[in-house]
Amino acid sequence: MDLWISIGYVLLGLAVGAFIGFYFTRKRFEKELRENPPINEKMIRAMFLQMGRKPSEAQIKQIMKSVNQYK
Repeated sequence: MDLWISIGYVLLGLAVGAFIGFYFTRKRFEKELRENPPINEKMIRAMFLQMGRKPSEAQIKQIMKSVNQYK
């Protein structure tokens, strides 16, 4: 009987640890995305200039809209 109780405690500890780890990892990931967005308007302008094009404001807004659509 003591073996099953020990196994139960181990499984309970693993489940609680996994839940806590998932929760805090998700919060940290969301915080990093807020502080360091994956792409912004300045980066889009730089990419266009590297390709030898001068982007219009409408093109930049359209790209930002399509990027933000998938968030």
